Amino acid sequence: MQAEPPPAPDALERLVQRFREHLVSERRASPHTVAAYVHDVSSLAAYVRERRGGAASVDDIDKLLLRSFLAELSRTVSPSTIGRKLASVRTFFGWLERESVVRKNPAAALASPKLRRKLPTFLSADAAGEVMSVPLDAAVTQAERVRDAALLEVLYGSGLRVSELVGLDLDHVALERDELRVLGKGKKERLVPLGTKAREAILAYLGLRPELRNERTGTQDGRALFLGRRGTRLGVRRVQTLVQRYGALGAGRSDLHPHALRHSCATHLLEGGADLRAIQELLGHSSLATTQRYTHVSLDQLMRVYDRAHPLAHRANARRERGSPPRSSSR
Repeated sequence: MQAEPPPAPDALERLVQRFREHLVSERRASPHTVAAYVHDVSSLAAYVRERRGGAASVDDIDKLLLRSFLAELSRTVSPSTIGRKLASVRTFFGWLERESVVRKNPAAALASPKLRRKLPTFLSADAAGEVMSVPLDAAVTQAERVRDAALLEVLYGSGLRVSELVGLDLDHVALERDELRVLGKGKKERLVPLGTKAREAILAYLGLRPELRNERTGTQDGRALFLGRRGTRLGVRRVQTLVQRYGALGAGRSDLHPHALRHSCATHLLEGGADLRAIQELLGHSSLATTQRYTHVSLDQLMRVYDRAHPLAHRANARRERGSPPRSSSR
Protein backbone atom coordinates (compact mmCIF):
# COMPACT_ATOMS: atom_id res chain seq x y z
CA MET A 1 0.00 0.00 0.00
CA GLN A 2 1.43 3.35 -1.03
CA ALA A 3 1.93 5.80 1.81
CA GLU A 4 -0.01 9.03 1.63
CA PRO A 5 2.09 12.13 1.06
CA PRO A 6 2.45 14.39 4.13
CA PRO A 7 -0.01 17.28 4.24
CA ALA A 8 1.17 20.58 2.82
CA PRO A 9 2.27 23.08 5.48
CA ASP A 10 -0.40 25.57 6.47
CA ALA A 11 0.13 29.34 6.69
CA LEU A 12 1.30 29.16 10.31
CA GLU A 13 3.79 26.39 9.59
CA ARG A 14 5.25 28.38 6.69
CA LEU A 15 5.79 31.33 9.02
CA VAL A 16 7.52 29.08 11.56
CA GLN A 17 9.90 27.90 8.83
CA ARG A 18 10.64 31.51 7.84
CA PHE A 19 11.26 32.27 11.51
CA ARG A 20 13.79 29.42 11.63
CA GLU A 21 15.61 30.88 8.61
CA HIS A 22 15.65 34.29 10.29
CA LEU A 23 17.21 32.86 13.45
CA VAL A 24 19.90 31.04 11.48
CA SER A 25 20.84 33.57 8.80
CA GLU A 26 20.07 36.97 10.34
CA ARG A 27 20.38 36.50 14.10
CA ARG A 28 23.10 33.86 13.71
CA ALA A 29 21.72 32.05 16.73
CA SER A 30 23.34 28.84 17.90
CA PRO A 31 21.83 25.51 16.74
CA HIS A 32 20.65 24.88 20.30
CA THR A 33 18.86 28.25 20.46
CA VAL A 34 17.29 27.76 17.03
CA ALA A 35 16.02 24.31 17.98
CA ALA A 36 14.57 25.57 21.29
CA TYR A 37 12.78 28.58 19.75
CA VAL A 38 11.35 26.61 16.83
CA HIS A 39 10.23 23.78 19.11
CA ASP A 40 8.41 26.22 21.41
CA VAL A 41 6.67 28.06 18.56
CA SER A 42 5.81 24.77 16.83
CA SER A 43 4.15 23.51 20.01
CA LEU A 44 1.96 26.63 19.97
CA ALA A 45 1.14 26.03 16.29
CA ALA A 46 0.15 22.43 17.09
CA TYR A 47 -2.12 23.68 19.90
CA VAL A 48 -3.81 26.12 17.51
CA ARG A 49 -4.43 23.37 14.94
CA GLU A 50 -5.89 21.13 17.63
CA ARG A 51 -8.24 23.88 18.77
CA ARG A 52 -9.33 24.65 15.20
CA GLY A 53 -9.46 21.03 14.07
CA GLY A 54 -7.39 21.75 10.97
CA ALA A 55 -5.10 24.23 9.25
CA ALA A 56 -4.13 27.34 11.21
CA SER A 57 -2.92 30.86 10.55
CA VAL A 58 -1.32 33.51 12.72
CA ASP A 59 -4.65 35.38 12.79
CA ASP A 60 -6.04 32.58 14.96
CA ILE A 61 -3.69 33.55 17.82
CA ASP A 62 -4.78 36.21 20.29
CA LYS A 63 -4.10 36.91 23.96
CA LEU A 64 -6.99 34.72 25.08
CA LEU A 65 -5.70 31.74 23.11
CA LEU A 66 -2.18 32.27 24.47
CA ARG A 67 -3.51 32.29 28.03
CA SER A 68 -5.29 29.01 27.32
CA PHE A 69 -2.10 27.57 25.81
CA LEU A 70 -0.03 28.52 28.88
CA ALA A 71 -2.71 27.21 31.25
CA GLU A 72 -2.61 23.87 29.44
CA LEU A 73 1.17 23.78 29.74
CA SER A 74 1.08 24.55 33.47
CA ARG A 75 -0.44 21.13 34.12
CA THR A 76 2.68 19.30 33.01
CA VAL A 77 5.70 21.65 32.96
CA SER A 78 7.53 23.89 35.41
CA PRO A 79 7.18 27.71 35.60
CA SER A 80 10.69 28.10 34.17
CA THR A 81 9.71 26.07 31.07
CA ILE A 82 6.54 28.13 30.66
CA GLY A 83 8.62 31.29 30.91
CA ARG A 84 10.99 30.04 28.22
CA LYS A 85 8.15 29.13 25.86
CA LEU A 86 6.50 32.51 26.40
CA ALA A 87 9.82 34.24 25.63
CA SER A 88 10.07 32.24 22.39
CA VAL A 89 6.52 33.22 21.39
CA ARG A 90 7.26 36.89 22.17
CA THR A 91 10.34 36.72 19.96
CA PHE A 92 8.34 35.07 17.17
CA PHE A 93 5.64 37.75 17.25
CA GLY A 94 8.21 40.52 17.55
CA TRP A 95 9.73 39.25 14.31
CA LEU A 96 6.25 39.08 12.71
CA GLU A 97 5.67 42.72 13.69
CA ARG A 98 8.93 43.82 12.08
CA GLU A 99 7.99 41.86 8.97
CA SER A 100 4.58 43.60 8.94
CA VAL A 101 2.80 40.25 9.11
CA VAL A 102 0.91 41.29 12.26
CA ARG A 103 0.14 44.69 13.72
CA LYS A 104 0.31 43.73 17.39
CA ASN A 105 2.21 41.22 19.53
CA PRO A 106 -0.46 39.38 21.59
CA ALA A 107 2.25 37.89 23.83
CA ALA A 108 3.68 41.28 24.86
CA ALA A 109 0.99 41.94 27.48
CA LEU A 110 1.26 38.51 29.12
CA ALA A 111 3.16 38.39 32.41
CA SER A 112 5.88 35.80 32.80
CA PRO A 113 5.41 33.29 35.63
CA LYS A 114 7.20 34.17 38.86
CA LEU A 115 10.33 32.12 39.37
CA ARG A 116 12.41 31.41 42.40
CA ARG A 117 15.86 32.11 41.07
CA LYS A 118 18.29 29.46 42.21
CA LEU A 119 21.63 30.58 43.54
CA PRO A 120 24.61 29.17 41.64
CA THR A 121 26.19 25.96 42.90
CA PHE A 122 29.85 26.33 43.76
CA LEU A 123 32.73 24.63 45.59
CA SER A 124 34.79 26.03 48.42
CA ALA A 125 38.34 27.01 47.47
CA ASP A 126 39.72 23.97 49.31
CA ALA A 127 37.30 21.58 47.61
CA ALA A 128 38.11 23.09 44.22
CA GLY A 129 41.80 22.53 44.90
CA GLU A 130 41.13 18.88 45.72
CA VAL A 131 39.20 18.39 42.48
CA MET A 132 42.02 19.97 40.46
CA SER A 133 44.57 17.48 41.84
CA VAL A 134 42.58 14.27 41.26
CA PRO A 135 43.28 13.72 37.52
CA LEU A 136 47.05 13.31 38.03
CA ASP A 137 46.38 10.05 39.91
CA ALA A 138 43.61 8.76 37.63
CA ALA A 139 43.78 5.24 36.17
CA VAL A 140 44.12 6.42 32.56
CA THR A 141 47.04 7.12 30.22
CA GLN A 142 49.44 9.90 31.10
CA ALA A 143 48.23 11.93 28.13
CA GLU A 144 44.64 11.72 29.40
CA ARG A 145 45.75 12.63 32.94
CA VAL A 146 47.45 15.86 31.89
CA ARG A 147 44.59 16.66 29.49
CA ASP A 148 42.00 16.28 32.24
CA ALA A 149 44.09 18.35 34.65
CA ALA A 150 44.38 21.09 32.03
CA LEU A 151 40.69 21.20 31.15
CA LEU A 152 39.70 21.37 34.83
CA GLU A 153 42.17 24.20 35.46
CA VAL A 154 40.79 26.13 32.47
CA LEU A 155 37.15 25.59 33.49
CA TYR A 156 37.83 26.75 37.04
CA GLY A 157 40.68 29.23 36.48
CA SER A 158 39.19 31.08 33.50
CA GLY A 159 35.49 30.52 34.21
CA LEU A 160 34.66 29.08 30.80
CA ARG A 161 31.37 27.53 29.76
CA VAL A 162 31.77 23.89 28.76
CA SER A 163 30.79 24.73 25.16
CA GLU A 164 33.51 27.37 25.09
CA LEU A 165 36.05 24.91 26.44
CA VAL A 166 35.43 22.20 23.84
CA GLY A 167 35.37 24.85 21.12
CA LEU A 168 38.93 25.99 21.87
CA ASP A 169 41.45 25.55 19.05
CA LEU A 170 45.20 25.51 19.37
CA ASP A 171 45.48 28.97 17.86
CA HIS A 172 43.10 30.32 20.51
CA VAL A 173 45.78 29.80 23.15
CA ALA A 174 48.37 32.58 23.58
CA LEU A 175 50.72 31.27 26.26
CA GLU A 176 53.14 34.14 25.71
CA ARG A 177 50.39 36.59 26.75
CA ASP A 178 48.70 34.28 29.28
CA GLU A 179 45.30 34.53 27.60
CA LEU A 180 42.69 32.57 25.69
CA ARG A 181 40.49 33.72 22.81
CA VAL A 182 37.03 32.35 23.49
CA LEU A 183 33.96 32.15 21.26
CA GLY A 184 31.01 32.68 23.60
CA LYS A 185 27.24 32.93 23.27
CA GLY A 186 26.01 34.61 20.12
CA LYS A 187 29.41 33.89 18.57
CA LYS A 188 30.89 36.81 20.49
CA GLU A 189 34.65 36.64 20.96
CA ARG A 190 36.36 37.69 24.17
CA LEU A 191 39.82 37.39 25.68
CA VAL A 192 40.13 35.73 29.07
CA PRO A 193 43.22 35.55 31.27
CA LEU A 194 45.06 32.29 31.78
CA GLY A 195 46.21 31.77 35.36
CA THR A 196 49.62 30.39 36.26
CA LYS A 197 48.33 26.92 37.14
CA ALA A 198 46.18 26.70 34.03
CA ARG A 199 49.11 27.83 31.87
CA GLU A 200 51.40 25.20 33.40
CA ALA A 201 48.73 22.52 32.98
CA ILE A 202 48.23 23.39 29.29
CA LEU A 203 52.00 23.33 28.68
CA ALA A 204 52.21 19.85 30.23
CA TYR A 205 49.27 18.68 28.13
CA LEU A 206 50.61 20.08 24.86
CA GLY A 207 53.76 18.00 25.36
CA LEU A 208 51.68 14.80 25.36
CA ARG A 209 48.84 15.86 23.04
CA PRO A 210 50.46 14.09 20.02
CA GLU A 211 49.79 10.75 21.76
CA LEU A 212 46.02 11.24 21.51
CA ARG A 213 45.31 9.88 18.04
CA ASN A 214 43.40 7.10 16.31
CA GLU A 215 45.33 3.87 16.97
CA ARG A 216 44.38 2.31 13.64
CA THR A 217 44.78 5.24 11.25
CA GLY A 218 47.08 7.53 13.23
CA THR A 219 44.80 10.50 12.45
CA GLN A 220 44.30 13.43 14.80
CA ASP A 221 42.30 16.66 14.76
CA GLY A 222 44.90 19.29 13.96
CA ARG A 223 42.88 22.25 15.24
CA ALA A 224 41.15 21.24 18.49
CA LEU A 225 42.94 21.96 21.75
CA PHE A 226 41.35 19.19 23.81
CA LEU A 227 41.25 15.76 22.19
CA GLY A 228 39.71 12.44 23.10
CA ARG A 229 41.78 9.27 23.18
CA ARG A 230 41.07 8.63 19.46
CA GLY A 231 42.32 12.05 18.40
CA THR A 232 38.96 13.74 17.81
CA ARG A 233 37.71 16.90 19.47
CA LEU A 234 36.49 16.29 23.00
CA GLY A 235 32.71 16.72 23.29
CA VAL A 236 30.52 18.43 25.87
CA ARG A 237 29.06 15.18 27.19
CA ARG A 238 32.50 13.69 27.76
CA VAL A 239 33.68 16.76 29.69
CA GLN A 240 30.52 16.63 31.83
CA THR A 241 31.25 12.98 32.65
CA LEU A 242 34.87 13.75 33.56
CA VAL A 243 33.93 16.65 35.83
CA GLN A 244 31.32 14.49 37.56
CA ARG A 245 33.88 11.72 38.11
CA TYR A 246 36.58 14.02 39.49
CA GLY A 247 34.03 15.89 41.60
CA ALA A 248 33.05 12.63 43.29
CA LEU A 249 36.67 11.59 43.83
CA GLY A 250 38.04 14.95 44.92
CA ALA A 251 35.18 16.62 46.79
CA GLY A 252 32.62 13.86 47.35
CA ARG A 253 30.34 15.65 44.88
CA SER A 254 28.95 13.23 42.32
CA ASP A 255 26.61 16.02 41.16
CA LEU A 256 29.45 18.34 40.13
CA HIS A 257 29.09 19.78 36.63
CA PRO A 258 31.26 22.12 34.52
CA HIS A 259 29.05 25.12 35.20
CA ALA A 260 29.65 24.71 38.94
CA LEU A 261 33.38 25.24 38.31
CA ARG A 262 32.51 28.43 36.39
CA HIS A 263 30.34 29.56 39.32
CA SER A 264 33.16 28.69 41.73
CA CYS A 265 35.58 30.83 39.73
CA ALA A 266 33.26 33.86 39.87
CA THR A 267 32.44 33.41 43.56
CA HIS A 268 36.07 33.08 44.62
CA LEU A 269 37.08 36.10 42.55
CA LEU A 270 34.34 38.18 44.17
CA GLU A 271 35.31 37.02 47.65
CA GLY A 272 38.92 37.92 46.81
CA GLY A 273 37.94 41.50 46.02
CA ALA A 274 37.53 41.40 42.23
CA ASP A 275 35.36 44.10 40.66
CA LEU A 276 31.92 42.94 39.54
CA ARG A 277 32.38 44.54 36.10
CA ALA A 278 35.66 42.68 35.64
CA ILE A 279 33.94 39.39 36.51
CA GLN A 280 31.20 40.22 34.01
CA GLU A 281 33.83 40.67 31.27
CA LEU A 282 35.61 37.47 32.26
CA LEU A 283 32.45 35.36 32.16
CA GLY A 284 31.06 36.99 29.03
CA HIS A 285 27.75 38.00 30.63
CA SER A 286 25.78 40.42 28.47
CA SER A 287 23.97 41.78 31.54
CA LEU A 288 25.48 42.80 34.87
CA ALA A 289 22.32 41.47 36.54
CA THR A 290 23.45 37.94 35.71
CA THR A 291 26.82 38.53 37.37
CA GLN A 292 25.18 40.06 40.45
CA ARG A 293 23.87 36.65 41.47
CA TYR A 294 27.31 36.00 42.90
CA THR A 295 26.92 38.84 45.38
CA HIS A 296 24.04 36.88 46.93
CA VAL A 297 26.21 33.78 47.16
CA SER A 298 28.96 35.75 48.89
CA LEU A 299 26.48 37.35 51.32
CA ASP A 300 25.12 33.92 52.22
CA GLN A 301 28.68 32.75 52.85
CA LEU A 302 29.35 35.87 54.96
CA MET A 303 26.30 35.18 57.14
CA ARG A 304 27.42 31.60 57.72
CA VAL A 305 30.86 32.83 58.77
CA TYR A 306 29.23 35.49 60.96
CA ASP A 307 27.04 32.90 62.70
CA ARG A 308 30.09 30.76 63.42
CA ALA A 309 32.57 33.43 64.42
CA HIS A 310 30.93 36.59 65.80
CA PRO A 311 30.48 36.64 69.62
CA LEU A 312 27.13 38.46 69.39
CA ALA A 313 25.89 35.75 67.03
CA HIS A 314 26.95 33.08 69.53
CA ARG A 315 24.97 34.75 72.33
CA ALA A 316 21.92 35.22 70.09
CA ASN A 317 22.03 31.58 69.02
CA ALA A 318 22.32 30.45 72.66
CA ARG A 319 19.26 32.52 73.62
CA ARG A 320 17.30 31.03 70.73
CA GLU A 321 18.23 27.52 71.89
CA ARG A 322 17.04 28.34 75.47
CA GLY A 323 13.80 29.80 74.10
CA SER A 324 14.61 33.30 75.44
CA PRO A 325 13.71 36.34 73.35
CA PRO A 326 16.64 38.25 71.86
CA ARG A 327 17.74 41.33 73.77
CA SER A 328 17.02 44.67 72.22
CA SER A 329 20.00 46.86 71.58
CA SER A 330 20.12 50.44 72.89
CA ARG A 331 22.77 51.37 70.34
